[in-house]
Amino acid sequence: MLKVMRLKGLAALATVALLVAGAAPLFAQSLADIAKKEEERRKKIPEPAKVYTNKDLGAAPAPSAPAPAASPAATAPDAAKDAAAAKGKEQETKDKEPPKDQKFWAGRMKTLRDEVARNETYAEAMQTRLNSLQADFVNRDDPAQRSVIERDRQKVASELSRLKQSITDGKKAIADLEEEARRAGVPPGWLR
Repeated sequence: MLKVMRLKGLAALATVALLVAGAAPLFAQSLADIAKKEEERRKKIPEPAKVYTNKDLGAAPAPSAPAPAASPAATAPDAAKDAAAAKGKEQETKDKEPPKDQKFWAGRMKTLRDEVARNETYAEAMQTRLNSLQADFVNRDDPAQRSVIERDRQKVASELSRLKQSITDGKKAIADLEEEARRAGVPPGWLR
């Protein structure tokens, strides 16, 4: 019996030794060998893939305002002066507008999301208050107290209704801003 156990132990030890010896060549490959193989692989590739950046895409064209229609009585010099003045005013308004960069888009989105989150929190508080007033109304027997509670309950209910509408409008404003940004060619990451 002891002999059989020793033989089984030796067989297990031999199996483990063979597995370790077989696995050793797999791990013997050095980092330098791997780097050389990768360099050779890259040399075989005919052309590197084109990487597009924002510089390659260029700026999105700004929407232009339609030119004012000239009246039939206007003369050519007057029309030229009017066009120059309109172009000057348009340039002034463009100069006054903030640049529509990542900060601009992210700021607008953050403002809208913060407003919706604030309204949702306030609506939850109003719902809790409404539930409390409802329970208080049911548990009162005095008609005078019930009328005061009912008046407060009506105020809270109307405020809650207003908040729910504001939340719906805010979510629509967020969707509209996302669509506006998409049309303006704004990267989606700018709105996060």
